[in-house]
Amino acid sequence: MCGISGIAALSARTQINELDVRRMLPALHHRGPDGNGTYIDHNGRLGLGHTRLSIIDPAGGAQPMPNEDRTVWVSFNGEIFNYLELREMLLVAGHCFRTQSDTEIIVHAYEHYGDAFVQHLNGQFAIALWDANHRRLLLIRDRVGILPLFYTRRGEWLLFASEIKALLPLLGEAPRISSAALDQIFTFWVPRSPNTLFEDIFEVPPGHLLVLENDRLHESIYWDWHFPEQGDYLMGSTAELAEQLYTLLADATRIRLRADVPVGAYLSGGLDSSALVALIRRHSAASFKTFSIGFEEKLLDESVFQQRLVEHLGVDHSRVFCHNRDIAEDFPVTISHVETAILRTAPTPMRRLSGLVRASGYKVVLTGEGADEALGGYDLFKEAKIRQFWAHHSQSEWRPLLLKALYPYLETAGAQAKAYLHNFYGIGLDHPNQPGFSHLTRWFTTAQCKVFFSLELNAVLREDAVTRLTEQLPSAFSRWHPFNRAQYLEAKTLLGGYLLCSQGDRMLMANSVEGRFPFLDHRVIEFANRLHPRLKMRALNEKFLLKQAMAAYLPQQILERHKQPYRAPDIPAFFSTAPPAYVDDLLSEEKLKRYGYFDAKKVSFLLNKARRGYAIAYKDNMALVGILSTQLCHDYFIERFSRTINELSTTSHGFAKDQP
Repeated sequence: MCGISGIAALSARTQINELDVRRMLPALHHRGPDGNGTYIDHNGRLGLGHTRLSIIDPAGGAQPMPNEDRTVWVSFNGEIFNYLELREMLLVAGHCFRTQSDTEIIVHAYEHYGDAFVQHLNGQFAIALWDANHRRLLLIRDRVGILPLFYTRRGEWLLFASEIKALLPLLGEAPRISSAALDQIFTFWVPRSPNTLFEDIFEVPPGHLLVLENDRLHESIYWDWHFPEQGDYLMGSTAELAEQLYTLLADATRIRLRADVPVGAYLSGGLDSSALVALIRRHSAASFKTFSIGFEEKLLDESVFQQRLVEHLGVDHSRVFCHNRDIAEDFPVTISHVETAILRTAPTPMRRLSGLVRASGYKVVLTGEGADEALGGYDLFKEAKIRQFWAHHSQSEWRPLLLKALYPYLETAGAQAKAYLHNFYGIGLDHPNQPGFSHLTRWFTTAQCKVFFSLELNAVLREDAVTRLTEQLPSAFSRWHPFNRAQYLEAKTLLGGYLLCSQGDRMLMANSVEGRFPFLDHRVIEFANRLHPRLKMRALNEKFLLKQAMAAYLPQQILERHKQPYRAPDIPAFFSTAPPAYVDDLLSEEKLKRYGYFDAKKVSFLLNKARRGYAIAYKDNMALVGILSTQLCHDYFIERFSRTINELSTTSHGFAKDQP
């Protein structure tokens, strides 16, 4: 993992100088503390920057890196896991290598295959590649969006970087928060790609390639989540398909253990991380360490299950404990890293966890992220399945029984709670085939947070976020099984925009740690996408085929355990004791009115409920975190713009400080 940056001229009149490229690098120091470098094209049309976290070929992998005749240059963030196999093929084809790094594979693969080279990469990557002979710049992001890549136009410059904060020194003015992006965040939890929180700053979408050629920017898609039309699924017995899945996962794990530094793994105590650690134990002779996090809130803590796996698998394990107060104190630093508004505090403990990894002498960890999306693990998929049944069998006596199977506590729940759930599940039942049916309950609940929007913000919102999303879905979407539609929506919203970004890459790289994700190997995803949905969720038994594949290697207690989503304390983190000073400051009537996004009176009412310890509804919990994180974004990136620019230009550690 590294940090990449650069400037491309958009006209022949513009010249790029090295000083401007170097001004971008301090903000990326945490992504690459082991070294940095720049390259300026001889005609001054392009500059590349790089900060390095050395993992493969520490001695020879410095970047930006050229081919033999220095006509193709690359600044690369990520890993190409099949680099050894590609290297052998390219050597046979006559290419010469100067290093043992996976980076050099990219320039030679581009020479050999042209733009199609990306199809041959098994990895996670953000790539900036310059073809000097043809004056072409390629900006490429991996298939599922593990690694970030942002860009913006400023005058006759195209600026690009791994993080938005690296763009700031060259913007000339403070960025502006996008009202449309806020509307999307308070609906889907994330801005819709390619949008970011900030106006006129965009991300390269997952699976996309941008080409700057002849002063014009062209965009194309090279990979997406695709599902068969109903009836065109993989054939074979459950046992045969489980074996195929195991073989794919084992290989995906094996190649992600390639490194010239020690590799560890996260162990949450759930099925996904447990399966991953079991695979590592079976297919690697190297010793490794596992890491986990515990919480003072017992309902959120999974330490018992983590310890069960540690004993079963015999691994060396370390745990970091996270108190509510830790989350409140660390939250501003989290926001400085994620560079967007978020609705949950969950990323914050993950930064503390990656800090434990780094302190233990590790730069790389494998995680189980992506299994729920690819293999059908979320409660949302169960809820959508039940709601589909309700919609098509309105008189069935099974309707209340299915709800009770998902929520066993309903037996003792009061009439009000039961009525709420019945109303909640009833959302959209009259139109079960509408494109967003599976996610309507989540989007409806989240969108209720917008009651706190100010009159000024509401006045400039121009479109319905849900309608706009559903209008842009693939043409084949309606012909997919409803379960697969839900998977697609989850992959294209929450996975790339939140789980892999705010909760993943940003919290890992805050402590200069690389995360690797075997379940997101594109071969695993493509195999899983071709499975019949009942092999992913059998009745309400989630990730059915994964459990079959791992049955011989994991304790029954783990295989039978009901999925517990990873969560962290939200409002209790800030108000179980006196909140930190920044909370009262940023949520003051004066700051709320001056920044202009939220209704000060409504927020004040919500704050009073939180301070007095009243029961807070789920939507209000999200709303308060979202309001606070938005205010923090405005404070960091807009109010403190001048100070930020000074820090970025004069410090080696960039924008994200350990103090708000």
